[in-house]
Amino acid sequence: MTATTVDDPAARHAQKAAKKEGWVRRGPLLPALIFTIVMTQLPFVATLVISFLDWQAYSPDTRSFAGFDNFVNVFKDSGLRQSVFTTILLTVTVVLVSLVLGLGIALLLNRKFIGRGIVRTLMITPFLVVPVAAALFFKHGIFNPTSGLINGVISWIWGLFGDTTPPVPVWLTEFPLISVEIQLIWQWTPFMTLILLAGLQSRPGDVLEAAAVDGASPWQTFANITMPHMRQYLELAGLLGTIYIVQNFDSVFTITSGSLGTANLPYTIYTTVFNAQDYGLASAQGVIVVIGSIIIATFALRTVSSLFREESTR
Repeated sequence: MTATTVDDPAARHAQKAAKKEGWVRRGPLLPALIFTIVMTQLPFVATLVISFLDWQAYSPDTRSFAGFDNFVNVFKDSGLRQSVFTTILLTVTVVLVSLVLGLGIALLLNRKFIGRGIVRTLMITPFLVVPVAAALFFKHGIFNPTSGLINGVISWIWGLFGDTTPPVPVWLTEFPLISVEIQLIWQWTPFMTLILLAGLQSRPGDVLEAAAVDGASPWQTFANITMPHMRQYLELAGLLGTIYIVQNFDSVFTITSGSLGTANLPYTIYTTVFNAQDYGLASAQGVIVVIGSIIIATFALRTVSSLFREESTR
């Protein structure tokens, strides 16, 4: 910028007008920004401070600086290491199975058929159910050993071929983690379906028409055109699903109460606060979970940004 431009009254006026216009645009957003900071960032800062303290509810007036001892104890605790493994296994299983089912359902819903709008609406319904209500429904309506739907169907099919008592399992005792995974897959598959269906509908029509004219089979079109195009949508659905499922507490608490090896990180933090009454250790656990979620969210934001850049170049 030259001295002439700086001393030019018209240029200064234009700069002031631009700044004023910027504040006019951003001004209405300030209350929302302040509310977000107060409701999210200040509690996190408080949690971060508490994570460096030796503070227990049994002696609330006795607080001392613990340094990194709480974080060291987090990684030394064998129970917490088991909950980390359970969280990883639960998250990977639910995300992968939901992605596969969601892609298959999205491919079906992308076809034209009578009542497609109604079917799409019904497919979204499980995702709209309150998580605790969904977990209670599966615990008592699906997995109950005497009156549950699964064992009822097994008994009915078994009765068609013989009169002996069917070998129905006690799901919550014999397969506790699988029971939680089934409930979460049922609830999160519609979420994956919505994202992947949007990706299928954004495929370039001219490329699909060219492939049909060239005689490409449906499998060749799917493998060489659809899947490369869906890669970023699969990544986005997987990353977003991971963020939410890592933080899942409702299903574990409601279905198994964290017993039989189903306690994940959020449930472990809950027990640290309300059973061990150790605020410092629980805060350190929460900080580690937040850092992990931020890392996953960073990859998700990068995927979203790349999608926007791809759409803008079309």
